[in-house]
Amino acid sequence: MCPCGVRLPYVACCGRWHTGPDRLKAPDAPSLMRSRYSAFVLDDLDYLLDTWHPSTRPITLDPNPPGMQWLGLELRGHADAGDDQATVEFVARSKFAGRAQRMHEVSRFTREAGIWQYVDGAFPKEARRAAR
Repeated sequence: MCPCGVRLPYVACCGRWHTGPDRLKAPDAPSLMRSRYSAFVLDDLDYLLDTWHPSTRPITLDPNPPGMQWLGLELRGHADAGDDQATVEFVARSKFAGRAQRMHEVSRFTREAGIWQYVDGAFPKEARRAAR
């Protein structure tokens, strides 16, 4: 099963967006979100940086600390804002040093030259405040 939780082999799911002729060609924002989660699980830092919009991309990323366990991804919804803008709400769960962690975010994505990229994200309470 793919790290993103889809019941497909990794190579038939997120793996195709990570390597080979379809690298970086996730067809939509939810697929990119899943592939980025899998990249976090697998420490594919190059893929994460390559799918991060240049306007918000960090220079480098740190690998997972030893003992980090990724426990699952739940996509809660997505919304398209035109052909080249979208948001994806997700919850990613992990465990580190015996402590469970949960990241709940609404991520913004944009498509440029046919390639979807992560722009930034807000925690749902922040997103609601910004909409007021």
